[in-house]
Amino acid sequence: PEPLPDRAEWAGGSKGADPADRVTLDETVGMAFLVVLDSMTPAERVAFVLHDVFQYPFAEVAAIVGRTPAACRQLAASARRRIRSSGAPETPRSRQAAVVKEFKDAWEAQDIDALVALLDPEVMAVGDSGGLAEAVVTAPVEGRMSVARKLVETVAQADGLTFLERTVNGGPGLVVLEGTVTGTVLAFDIADDRITRIWAMRNPEKLRAWVSD
Repeated sequence: PEPLPDRAEWAGGSKGADPADRVTLDETVGMAFLVVLDSMTPAERVAFVLHDVFQYPFAEVAAIVGRTPAACRQLAASARRRIRSSGAPETPRSRQAAVVKEFKDAWEAQDIDALVALLDPEVMAVGDSGGLAEAVVTAPVEGRMSVARKLVETVAQADGLTFLERTVNGGPGLVVLEGTVTGTVLAFDIADDRITRIWAMRNPEKLRAWVSD
């Protein structure tokens, strides 16, 4: 899914996409939620978003998607089950921000031991370049030592990087500038004070909202 900034940090203005047309960016709609949303069938996703997010009654949802109200109710229920089954213990936002800051400092310092301490043993890092930029990772990287080494290797091979703490999909994230250009936006899933998932977006088509960062 596309990483989105906080409304106050939205860069596109009238030239970009209207954030009001997107799923509400509050603390309950993080990258993990969007990944689950993306895994739903189109019918589940439409029924869930229209009913649970935008509060359309099932009768109106049915008219929009061309199914019966009962079928739409079942689709929304199936979507909710997917979300519940993917849930992890919620880490307070303030603690998430602290973990991300510690991660940023360790990454800038190329401190593998500090990175490993912040990563869950089963952490997964996923990159998306869309074939339009050099990928940080070309396939998911699993395990905290493998992820930490890949992160350090990435910084060691690059010059002129600036790391900025930003709100990404309603939660603490990072923006990596290459010179003055936004090269990567990172979103995180955090549980029990450990990073369990890292999403590194480098596809410029999905970074348009960050162009003036």
